Order: sequence, then C-alpha cells, then structure tokens
Amino acid sequence: GKLLEKMGIIKDIYLLRVIMDGIPPLKDKHLLIEDLCFEKVKVRIYHPKMSTTGQRRGVLYFHGGVGLFGSIQAYERTCRHLARKTNSVFVSVGYRLAPEHPYPAQFEDCVTATIHFLRTAQDYGVDPSRIIICGDSSGGTLTAAVAQALVNRRDLPKLKAQILIYPFLQCMDFDLPSYQQNKGVPILLKERTIILGLRYANKDVGFLEKTTKWSHIPEDLRLKYKKWVSADYIPQEFKARGYKPSPTLPLAEEMSVVLRPLLDPVFSPLLAEDSVIARLPEAFILTCEYDVLRDDGLLYKKRLEDHGIKVTWCHLQEGFHGTVFLALWGGLLAFRSGEKGLEKIV
Repeated sequence: GKLLEKMGIIKDIYLLRVIMDGIPPLKDKHLLIEDLCFEKVKVRIYHPKMSTTGQRRGVLYFHGGVGLFGSIQAYERTCRHLARKTNSVFVSVGYRLAPEHPYPAQFEDCVTATIHFLRTAQDYGVDPSRIIICGDSSGGTLTAAVAQALVNRRDLPKLKAQILIYPFLQCMDFDLPSYQQNKGVPILLKERTIILGLRYANKDVGFLEKTTKWSHIPEDLRLKYKKWVSADYIPQEFKARGYKPSPTLPLAEEMSVVLRPLLDPVFSPLLAEDSVIARLPEAFILTCEYDVLRDDGLLYKKRLEDHGIKVTWCHLQEGFHGTVFLALWGGLLAFRSGEKGLEKIV
C-alpha cells in the first residue's frame, strides 16, 4: 500500500478498502437480505427465513476499520454467519468513513441507526426489548460509545446488551503491558495503531512519539484517569510475557490542546464518568492474548464489574487482532482462535 501510494497510484487506506471488501459471497438461501437507509445511514438487514414464534432478537453490527476502511460488503460473511447461527435480525451499519467524512461522523451515524432501529424494531419483526449492539475493533469503540450515549434516553427502549470484540477503548496509555508485549505482532502493530488513530481523528501523525509517553495528558487528567487506566489493574498473569513501566515525559502543552478531543468518551469510552458506566447494559467482551488492545478490554471489564454490570468475558489465548473477522474467509486466513471466538459470540 505504501509503495503504491508513493507511486501516486492509490492511497493506502483506499487500497485497504478494496482488499477488505474482497469477493462477495454467493446468495444465501437461509436469509432474506435487503439494503435500506435508517434516516440517511445506509444499512443492510439480514432476516432469517427460518420460522419462529413471536418476535426475534435484533442486532446492530458496527464494523471495524478505524473509521477509515471496512464496509457492509467487507463484513458480509460475518453478519450472514451470525444472523443464521443466532436466528436474529442483523443490521449491518454502513457508517460514513474518514477522511471524506471527518470524525465524529462515524459515531453520529451509528447513534442515528441505533435510535431508528429501537423506534421501528417491530416493523422488522424484532422485539424492541431484545436489541443488542455489537462491533469489532473500532466497531467495538463505537459500540461502547453508542451504549454510553443512550443511557439517559428515557424515550427509547433500553439496549439489551453490548458485544465488544477486541475493542479500542482509550487514547491515554499506549504503554500498557499488551502494548509492550505485542508491539510487533500483526496485524495491529503498536505504532500503526497510534498512527491510524491520529489519522482517523485528523491529527498530525508527527505526535506519534510523544503520544506514547503521556505527553498529551495534563497532570490533573493524569491523576483522574489513573483511577481507570493503569497497568496496576491488569492481572499479574497478563504481565508474565514482560512488562516494564516507562518514564513519563513532561507535558507538551500545544500537543495537549490539539489532542484533547481524543480523551472524550466518544473516542475513548474507557474514560467515561462513573455515572455513565453504572447505567450501561450487560456486556460480552472478547480479548486476544496477542493484541495490543487486549488490556483495553480487561480494563473496561473491570470498570463495568466494579459498578455491578454483568460481563461475560471470552479470552482467546492464541488469538490476535482481527482473528474473528478472518475466520470466515477460509483457507490460510481461518485460524482456530477466530472460529472459537465466533462460537463464543453466538
């Protein structure tokens, strides 16, 4: 991708979009699939043809891709599989992508689609009290952020649950044990994680080095967020592969101002206030051992459980970032860890 970009042929994110979309699967005889718009947000709905008594469960799926790539088509296999296996109505949300549509357009589209579905669920044969939101990677970020955004909406049915699949949840500490241990593990290297995040938020990637050393966090916020984001809260078993606390660099004030929006709970849901966390629906959180984002999931699990929120946790000991997405592509891309993850999600 970088070579083609230097040659002026195609930018790397556009190449990734093409690669992720891949070749669409054949028609599915078990599902009725239709493309619609919820308000102005494109969605694809998967209706199981299997007969059922009463209304079905509904699931909104927010795909991964750091808000820069990924699409309804890229996640066609994932949503078809989950709709069939769970006999649920699945709604794949085709939110707008950056940089054409700057952040937080992605979050806004997911909120819009969720509210629309909650209000019109019965039109699709769905019980409005049984609606779940789900997402992987940055789609997990969106899932957590949407769940938080709706906790005070008394005019809407409550979400039944949230499913977070190896989610990105905080832009405060990029030196947690999982970042140190897995900094060079494909497909999500530590440096690339930060660069993609900065690009998604339309920030200068030149901030990369100082961002890893807390230079973007004012002292008062460091003290506040340390209650929620700290290696001290990571179980010792997850430090066995190595962890060494790194020194914190002095505050870079200009960078701190520019990057302050990245500490907003919409971008970093782990930093939401206790009053919001305490009202969230139950959660299923999937983490992978060989993933820089592993500890984000562990810390969010702890925050939810500290507030009495039920959490079902699945840890893939041999898993890596993206393994669930790859599981349905078959061949060399289908790892047992991804297949196990899909089984647990169902």
